[in-house]
Amino acid sequence: MSSYLQKLTTVLPSHRPGALFILTISFLLIASVMFYQRTGKDTEGQLYISPTEIRCEQFFPSPPHTIAGGPPRSPGDVFFVETSEQTNPSYLFTCSVESAARAHPGTRVVVLMKGLAKGNVSLPSHWAFSLLSCFPNVEIRPLDLAELFSGTPLAKWYSQPEHQKEPYFFPVLSDACRIAIMWKFGGIYLDTDFIVLKNLKNLTNALGLQTHDELNGAFLSFKPKHEFMELCMQDFVDNYNGWIWGRQGPELVTRVFRKWCSISNIQNGMICKGVSALPPETYAFYPIPWQNWKKLFEAIGSSELHNLLKNTYAVHVWNKKSHGTRLEITSQAFLAQLYSQFCPATSAQMKDSEEQSRPVM
Repeated sequence: MSSYLQKLTTVLPSHRPGALFILTISFLLIASVMFYQRTGKDTEGQLYISPTEIRCEQFFPSPPHTIAGGPPRSPGDVFFVETSEQTNPSYLFTCSVESAARAHPGTRVVVLMKGLAKGNVSLPSHWAFSLLSCFPNVEIRPLDLAELFSGTPLAKWYSQPEHQKEPYFFPVLSDACRIAIMWKFGGIYLDTDFIVLKNLKNLTNALGLQTHDELNGAFLSFKPKHEFMELCMQDFVDNYNGWIWGRQGPELVTRVFRKWCSISNIQNGMICKGVSALPPETYAFYPIPWQNWKKLFEAIGSSELHNLLKNTYAVHVWNKKSHGTRLEITSQAFLAQLYSQFCPATSAQMKDSEEQSRPVM
């Protein structure tokens, strides 16, 4: 660039004002081109280079599915939600989405993440995104909370910043998202600590009992604009208390179901005005109660595993309790066997990571 400027000053010695003007414009043009080229490389490195290489052909013969933008519009999708700013999915998170994608090959599995930039169709560089992009029915989208809550009783609640200071804000925010999604779009909602065993599409207007008298919203399946979900949103606001764990979650859906049925005690398999409370014994979603979560990390025989899962649609891993517990993926632990059978790609990644972390003998 310096030789180019010297030529300009030699050719135009008698036109100093004009030469100065031309020099200035030329400098700006050249600088902008150099800046564009430099930032283009930075942007390419950050946004467009594929995440950690995952060979999709070992799972699917077809090319990886690209990420779609915009809000989901059609009912019948499977939804996962991440309400924190995190964009580094855990093994369990990835297993949840993979297992749902495998169990629902003809259904969109929509992962909504608050940490993704709105309007950006590229994903951060992370092995989990690379792996999940191999599944043609998985779509990972930014979570726009203001847009999600608009037109619902939850909009005013979300606009009040003092709630963000509450100790359980992120779980409560997740509770709000799931009922808003079910009311607006319908379909199936699952927490990101579920491992899906079977197709859930035959379950409609349903939620599961985690104990004999308490429901849990970790699994929801509803048609869009269902009155039950509308009542859940209204109860969320009317009986709000963000300082009590579970108040806006299991307690909320249990409260609403009792009002919906005009009962004081919930019975196994109850169906009230078209809404089903699925019992733990059949159509189970909680075969391991939260009090016994350590059983997930204990070895289990094939016969016991079969009997435990024969009527089970999905297994809740109770991540609030089990988070931080080390799982040896090559063991016969209950959870390790679930990974191996229902999210084998994630399991293979875990095994590879274990191998790499072992010292060279």
